[in-house]
This record gives sequence, C-alpha cells and structure tokens, in this order.
Amino acid sequence: MNNMMKNLFLSIIFVFPVLLSGQVFSPPKGCVVDNNGDCISNTLLTAVPFLRITPDARSGAMGDAGLALTPDANAMHFNASNLVFAEDQSGFSFTYTPWLRNLNLDDIFLLYVSGFYKLDENQAIGGGIRFFSLGDIDFTDNQGGSLGTGRPREGEFSIAYARKLGDKLSASLTGKYVFSNLASGLNVMGVDINTASAFAADFGLNYRTKTNLGGYKGEWSYGLALTNIGSKISYTRDNLVKDFIPANFGLGTALRLDLDQYNSLTFALDFNKLMIPTPIALKILNPDGTLSDNPDYDKNDNDIADYREKSLFSGMLGSFGDAQGGLREEMKEISISFGAEYWYDKQFAFRGGYYYESSEKGNRRFFTVGAGIKYNVFGINLSYLIPTSVIPNPLDNTLRFSLLFDFSVFQGDSGE
Repeated sequence: MNNMMKNLFLSIIFVFPVLLSGQVFSPPKGCVVDNNGDCISNTLLTAVPFLRITPDARSGAMGDAGLALTPDANAMHFNASNLVFAEDQSGFSFTYTPWLRNLNLDDIFLLYVSGFYKLDENQAIGGGIRFFSLGDIDFTDNQGGSLGTGRPREGEFSIAYARKLGDKLSASLTGKYVFSNLASGLNVMGVDINTASAFAADFGLNYRTKTNLGGYKGEWSYGLALTNIGSKISYTRDNLVKDFIPANFGLGTALRLDLDQYNSLTFALDFNKLMIPTPIALKILNPDGTLSDNPDYDKNDNDIADYREKSLFSGMLGSFGDAQGGLREEMKEISISFGAEYWYDKQFAFRGGYYYESSEKGNRRFFTVGAGIKYNVFGINLSYLIPTSVIPNPLDNTLRFSLLFDFSVFQGDSGE
C-alpha cells in the first residue's frame, strides 16, 4: 500500500499538468467548470512545491503566519530581514515534520535546519538547509514489472544577509540552490526523467515600531517578502517546457502587546500570493452549451499551453492580472494566515491559528494549535493541524516539533 501511494504521488507530479489541458472555462461564471457547470478548482501549479511548506512548529501553530513575527532562526524561511532585530546574538533551529502520516506512510518527512548570527547591531547573516524525503519506492512499469528501487528526495540550501536601513527598517537578500530528484534515471510515459535544479533568491523588508494600544506597551511589525525568485526547471533532457518554481509575494503584520511584566500577547496576519501564471483552460463553454477552442490557450500553435512557455519575469509580473476570471479570480489566489500567541514569563507559550485558501485555488483550510517552552539555552515548539475542508492535507492530525538553541547564553556566561 505504501509503495502504491508513493507512486501515485509521483504520477500526480509529472502527469497532472497534462491533465489540466482538458479543463473548460465558463465566461459567465468566471471559473473553470465540470460537466455539470459547477465551478471547480483551478490550482496554480509549480515544481518543487516543498519550498512553500511552513517548516517550523511555531508558525505552524499560528496558521502558517510568520512574515512579521518576532524573529528566531526560522525567519530564514519567511523573511530574513527580521533576523537583524533578534534579541539574541545567535540562534539555531531544527524542525522535523512527518508527511502523509494519516496514510500510514512513516518514511516521508521534511527536515529543516536554520541558524543566524548577528555581526553587530546593524547586520546579521543566516543559513538554512531543507530536506524532503519520500522514503524508498519500488518503481514499476505499466504492466507491473519492476523498474528497481528509488529514493526520491528534494532539498534546498540557502544563505542570507540582513541589514538595518534605519532604527526601524531592515532589508535582506537570500541566495539559494534547489534540487529535486524524484525519479531520476526512469522513463515515465516515454520520457526520461532527470534531477531538476535551480538557483533562486529572496528579498525581504521589515519595519518595526513601538506602540501603545489600550494602555499596553507593545510593538507593531510589518513584513514584505519576495521568495523563490529563480530559474524555471525541467525534469527532462529536451527542456522544451520548463516549470516555474513557487515564487511568492507575501505581506504580513504582527502586533505584540505586553500586558504586564509576565504576560504578552501577539496577533499575526499574513497574505500570500504565488507569482506564477494562472493555468488557462483548453476549451470555452459557449452560452448554447457547446465547446470551442480557447484562443488564449496556444496562440503559436505549438501544442504547448502559452502560460507554461512564459519567461520567469513575464510570468511573475503577469501573474497579478492573467487569470481568465479577471480580478475576481486573482483575488481568490491570495491565501490568508491568522495566528495568535500568548507568552507567560517568556518561558511558556500557547498558540492557535487558521489558514484559508479559496475552494477554487486548492481549498486548503485548517485550524492549528500548539505550545512552546523556553528555558535558558533550549526551547521546544509543538504544533498540531486540524483540517476543516474536505480536501485532505498531508499534515492532517499530525504533531510536529521544533528545537531551538540560543548560543549567545554561553557568551554571556563567559563574560563577553
């Protein structure tokens, strides 16, 4: 059963973009429809989607919000410009995330390791390693014959530099290398599969200011992050059609209120939108119920959808206005994350959140809860996901955890 599910997972990755060519768009409804004329999902598709998986349990317990939170080492994923505002001089984090545990697949997981070091009050550097494993898979052909055993895996290596541009504003630049080896050396539907790789960059901004709200002192934070801006990749040698990686535009804010000497409360809100072309349907549903070819699908008549042939920057810049359904559909491509965090004496934390995505753009919706403990040099965060939609989530009812370390404590003990 495990191998069958894993092979199905890989088949979806390689075949699903082809299946989308059978979609039908209804102009009056402004959406892709099924045979009954009901709107269905027109999800944005990318290669290496693991880059958008929230890697840490703290944000994972706050509805995946993290663009403007008080920084720790996991800011490397969301917005590295936060690192220069960290209270600690250095930090390190390790996160383990089980994947598809509801399907009894115990060898699929995501590992994320990140750290940072503040060079001085105005500069910080950081690094991160992400590894996504699909375990061992026995590959078979269409007749069930063995094609050998493989170990599909993907990864990312990143390094960041952050600098203050003033007392309240900071910026960061992150470089990263990404690889994806899902079925290298195999032949799928007559196509030889290779390892895909790409170089990418992140750009982040963070603005923090002290505030006084309702008589409580606190801090407002605002974050902007452009992530995974990088080359298109291909899993095949012909390179006729390359796939976009999940370039993302994120805006977020967070408000921390210090209720008294021991109690603090933080609220966080993030908006995210993938900066990749929206899939275009092959057919148009006419008012009389007949189907006609979509003139925007393949204008150069090379049997490849035009939206898949766009260049990196054409696809990114055009992604804010290329949906067939106009502004209404574009707005549905924005996902929303909301979370809250309560700290007692900076040692015990309780968290909750909600993630929302339109039913026409993936329909991922779930509540999250979690807790955290911090003591001296060591901290641990836990999170748990509770689905609220009919679409299964790979993290349904899964417990994940992060370990954090503050090495600056040792420097303080040594008298530095």
